[in-house]
Amino acid sequence: MDAEKIVERARALYSAIGDKSEAEAAQKMRECEEAGKTGEADDWKAIRSAIHELRGPNQG
Repeated sequence: MDAEKIVERARALYSAIGDKSEAEAAQKMRECEEAGKTGEADDWKAIRSAIHELRGPNQG
């Protein structure tokens, strides 16, 4: 997934569920890893990172 799509998905998830979005992305990442879907897991890891950036400093 390209960087633009990652940021777009991160913003959408953050807008939808707020502070829970980073944990949700982490859960999706783990599920994909367990299922052997490494590409999707990498996408979720990037989405999680983008959400962390959106939340800003001192937000966990």
